[in-house]
Amino acid sequence: CILGTHHEKGAQTFWSVVNRLPLSGNAVLCWKFCHVFHKLLRDGHSNVLKDSVRYKNELSDMSRMWGHLSEGYGQLCSIYLKLLRTKMEFHTKNPRFPGNLQMSDRQLDEAGENDVNNFFQLTVEMFDYLECELNLFQTVFSSLDMSRSVSVTAAGQCRLAPLIQVILDCSHLYDYTVKLLFKLHSCLPADTLQGHRDRFLEQFRKLKDLFYRSSNLQYFKRLIQIPQLPESPPNFLRASALSEHISPVVVIPAEASSPDSEPITDLVEMDAASQSLFDNKFDDIFGSSFSCDPFNFNSQNGMNKDDKDRLIEQLYGEITALKEELENFKAESARGAVQLRGRASELEAELAEQQHLKQQAQDESEFLRAELEELKKQREDTEKAQRSLTEIERRAQANEQRYSKLKEKYSELVQNHADLLRKNAEVTKQITVARQAQGDVEREKKELEDSFQRVSEQAQRKSQEQAEVLETLKRELAASRQELQVLQGTLESSTQAGAEQNTRIASLEQERDRLSQAAEQHRDKMAALQTELRQLQDTLSREQESSRTELEMLQTQLRDKESTERALQQRLAEEQLSLLQSTTREAERMVQDALARMEDPAHISCTGSADCLLSQTLAASECAERLRDAHSKYLLDGTAVGSLLPHLALFAHLVSNTLLQGSATSHVAPVEPADRLLELCKQCGSETVSYLSALQDPGKVANADCSLVTAYLGQISAIGEELRPRGLDVKQEELGDLVDKEMAATAAAIEIASARIEEMLSKARAGDTGVQLEVNERILGSCTGLMQAIRVLVLASKDLQREIVESGRGAASPKEFYAKNSRWTEGLISASKAVGWGATVMVDAADLVVQGKGTFEELMVCSREIAASTAQLVAASKVKADKDSANLCKLQQASRGVNQATASVVASTKAGKSQVEEKDSMDFSSMTLTQIKRQEMDSQVRVLELENQLQKERQKLGELRKKHYELAGVAEGWEEDG
Repeated sequence: CILGTHHEKGAQTFWSVVNRLPLSGNAVLCWKFCHVFHKLLRDGHSNVLKDSVRYKNELSDMSRMWGHLSEGYGQLCSIYLKLLRTKMEFHTKNPRFPGNLQMSDRQLDEAGENDVNNFFQLTVEMFDYLECELNLFQTVFSSLDMSRSVSVTAAGQCRLAPLIQVILDCSHLYDYTVKLLFKLHSCLPADTLQGHRDRFLEQFRKLKDLFYRSSNLQYFKRLIQIPQLPESPPNFLRASALSEHISPVVVIPAEASSPDSEPITDLVEMDAASQSLFDNKFDDIFGSSFSCDPFNFNSQNGMNKDDKDRLIEQLYGEITALKEELENFKAESARGAVQLRGRASELEAELAEQQHLKQQAQDESEFLRAELEELKKQREDTEKAQRSLTEIERRAQANEQRYSKLKEKYSELVQNHADLLRKNAEVTKQITVARQAQGDVEREKKELEDSFQRVSEQAQRKSQEQAEVLETLKRELAASRQELQVLQGTLESSTQAGAEQNTRIASLEQERDRLSQAAEQHRDKMAALQTELRQLQDTLSREQESSRTELEMLQTQLRDKESTERALQQRLAEEQLSLLQSTTREAERMVQDALARMEDPAHISCTGSADCLLSQTLAASECAERLRDAHSKYLLDGTAVGSLLPHLALFAHLVSNTLLQGSATSHVAPVEPADRLLELCKQCGSETVSYLSALQDPGKVANADCSLVTAYLGQISAIGEELRPRGLDVKQEELGDLVDKEMAATAAAIEIASARIEEMLSKARAGDTGVQLEVNERILGSCTGLMQAIRVLVLASKDLQREIVESGRGAASPKEFYAKNSRWTEGLISASKAVGWGATVMVDAADLVVQGKGTFEELMVCSREIAASTAQLVAASKVKADKDSANLCKLQQASRGVNQATASVVASTKAGKSQVEEKDSMDFSSMTLTQIKRQEMDSQVRVLELENQLQKERQKLGELRKKHYELAGVAEGWEEDG
């Protein structure tokens, strides 16, 4: 089949034959078809994949059909067909990978196109591909009875044969996965690749186990040399660990080489019989229509010399054509290399451009950061300008106060001038002066009106006062005119006395000159004051204009800065929301993956302990509380997303671990708690997914609450508490004190038992006589010897225990040593309790025997129980002791002494029982035949009753021992260890 695909450069003939085969009705035939098709995909022509993709849906339907058959080859065919579909999809997505997956490191780098995203996706696809390979591997081994030599039977080899192709694929996939993970860890942070590392570790353990199991099968030893993976997985967090990685190499011996690797001359030199057999088989599979095809090397069973010459010439011609094709291929390869170099140059240019864009983005970021600092400085300058504006306003108020003072002085001058005019109105010639003064006043009035108008434009609140001053001046002018008219009348009436007034007029003219000079001085002062007032007004207007311009400029800069800050804040909020959504999606995917793994059949074999579940649940609950606080802070401040993301990722990781640990714990728990635990894990996972989905939606993020998740975690923790072994209730730090207490209690119990035996022996000597005294003395004496032997044993055990603690704990305290070796400590405590309890019970039994109320059998059972407890104490002490220890030898000698004393108690008890029974022997001398027969029947009835009671007691003893074993197992943690 492989040669045929290379001959016709495709697989059309193969599929035309396969379509006629009853693959859906014969599972074994379908299994062998999968094996052949797998080899074609690996070793056949490259066009086999293109010709087979169209049948991918048919293979999927056939896989689902065989999946319904749970026995025989049904599940095997279903999983194998899924693997073939996955292989076709992988090679379709990654055409650079050949069918046999053999690539160099350079070709592997080219397959990812030097893009970290492509490497990330390629690693995920390789994980899926390797997962399908491992599923087929495990399913084949699960279907075989490994307790038998299945690899030497035809049925076993039929199932194991396709695993050779699987081993070849797995070795390459493992090698490429390790190299890609090292490459990804050099480009991405370790937290991002946590999921990749977890998945790799799981597949590494499976692949290592399957390679080890395969290498032990005889079938594979003669066909393939399977590599062994390293003891520990690679450490991807240490880049130098890549140099320690050794690619697994699968070695196929020469005799197991495939037909396509044999030289053509071997095909030419095949003898006629083998060539005929090959043709017949080929015709049976592909049909007889190929007898005339060049792939069928001969059309007859025999071949004459001319046919051989023609065949040789034909082969020479084919060799020449192949050489030409090789030359063409080399030329095409050279052109391809040139194109690839050009493509590499383009990619390098593109990479340089991307780096340039990255540098530009960094420069822009620095520019924005500098601009933000400049805006902060501008804000400070604006605050300074506002303070300076406040200072200018204060100075303007001071100028206004000065203006008010000048106005008051001006009013005073006007009042003085009016007084002078009234004095000048008394004389006749004062008319002319009054007229001149009137003209001056009018001119001054116009000037004052102009100045007041200019001042009123800048200071409107002063205009009212100036208007009042003008009204006052007008009223004074009207009064002056009235006085002038009066003076004119007076002048007309006083013309007659003009001569008399000449001298007076002269004096008045002198007074007038003096008053004119004074008025001129007042005008000069008023002009100077007006000039100063105008200067102050101009200065004030310039300062107000400059302040207004500077304020407008600062307000414009402030608005621009605020708009820039709003844009930056909006972009930052969008980026934070995108980061939160992507993190939440990843966390949701992690929890969904944990839920999916709970349903995975491969997870059923995983088991866990209740203590591990409780620790995981506690960590998840604490993380949920921290996540709730971070969520509350995020709702109050939208920029606090940095504190929410780490808690969110850790929360998803811990909840996923809790779900998987809960599922693993349910596999070893009783049915009812296991069902409740599994259901709570599913509900907790569903509620966690709902909570994470709510965090992704901006409209629901405010109402998202993880209280239900916390409640489910609490319920899971409660079930874990129920599943914990009760023997672990004692705290480990109390074990050391408990050991000392139990050993002291045992010694005290032995001392009390010895004192009671001595007391009973004294009472027996005082109250008993004859055989009874002899029996009691013998029994109590042997019990006294047993107590002494037990006392020696306890002392030897204490010495050995002290030696073990001192030699094993190092710099730690005895309590720390007992806590570290809690299992051994609990066994030692149990043995010590048993010894003390056995001594107390034996004394009670001996007391009853001496009093005649007990039985000898009870005393023998108690002595044997003490021997068993002593053996347990010796075994518990011997576990941690050095085999050459002197204290261990003393303990073993003390144990032998206890056994001898126990044997002595049993022997003395049996002897005493025999003496008592001989003493109580029946007297048949006075009994009649009827009485003897009656007692014989009563004895038979008693024997039957006792046998029935014996059977019931043995059953009861068996149940008690079984229950004792279960309780001891719970107390000692046997179930957890199992």
